Amino acid sequence: MDILRRLVNHPEALIRLKAQARLTGQEASPASSLVTGRASPLAQSLLSEVDADGRIPLHPYAKWRGAHWVLACLADLDYPPGDERLKPLLEQVYAWLLSPHHLKSVAILQGRARRCASQEGNALFAALKLGLADDRAEELAARLLKWQWPDGGWNCDKKPEAHHASFMESLIPLRALALYARQSGDPVFWKACEAAAQIFLKRELFKRQRDGSVIQDDFLNLHYPCYWHYDILFGLKVMAEAGFIEDKRCQAALVLLRSKQLPSGGYPMEGSYYRVSEKVRSGRSLVDWKRFNLPGEARANTFVTLDALYVLQEAPGAK
Repeated sequence: MDILRRLVNHPEALIRLKAQARLTGQEASPASSLVTGRASPLAQSLLSEVDADGRIPLHPYAKWRGAHWVLACLADLDYPPGDERLKPLLEQVYAWLLSPHHLKSVAILQGRARRCASQEGNALFAALKLGLADDRAEELAARLLKWQWPDGGWNCDKKPEAHHASFMESLIPLRALALYARQSGDPVFWKACEAAAQIFLKRELFKRQRDGSVIQDDFLNLHYPCYWHYDILFGLKVMAEAGFIEDKRCQAALVLLRSKQLPSGGYPMEGSYYRVSEKVRSGRSLVDWKRFNLPGEARANTFVTLDALYVLQEAPGAK
């Protein structure tokens, strides 16, 4: 496939490594991958604000340049694990999330923890994926388990009448706990993942249960990165990673995804959640992800295409 050839031979190292691992299964050695990843211009851009102490002099959650988001982006890009230089950034994230002040933000109403669990979820996923997890990662996993709602998800809505989990706050914890369960082998966390997956599966990843209408129009657009947001591609990617992509309730979203394929075989970026202007105080990205189109392509975005091809490769009937 020409599109696959262009991805596995892409000039950007992280794209090349991710394509080789996810689409061909031909991973380079860990040591070689790490050397290549460290030299990546994309990684260097994401880490360009790291100071002499190895930290980013912003609040870890500063959108989208703080340590929390930089690590989340590197993890989503499949940055090679074991880079000790990233540890100071993770220390910033732990200092924030594990502080007594942060825990005070957890409200318990109607027996449900009102918590932006995507924060712990992104941090846990990054720590595990980047090969830097320790017992503090176990604490994050335990908190997600403790805060899980009866319907299987999470929500930060502090209105007492809110009693359903949120797509935005449930997908990333599901992703993180699936990886944690895989690495730890703990069946308690697999059970939590199965419950969380039902939040999405019983709604076919984008539909209201009561009438089958689209929950939010933007769920149908393809984005990169999603950060804490939701779209069908991100939902399908997590279903694939967590082992639920063969559930028949993913089919409607898979049909929608396939319908967006361009004649070249690539997929477009249909929306974004970031800006690149230096005048922007919040929501500024150091990387303009839209500019990473496939060589010779005007519309096919490299990151969206890579994720879409991975999902479709893992879908039923693809193998």
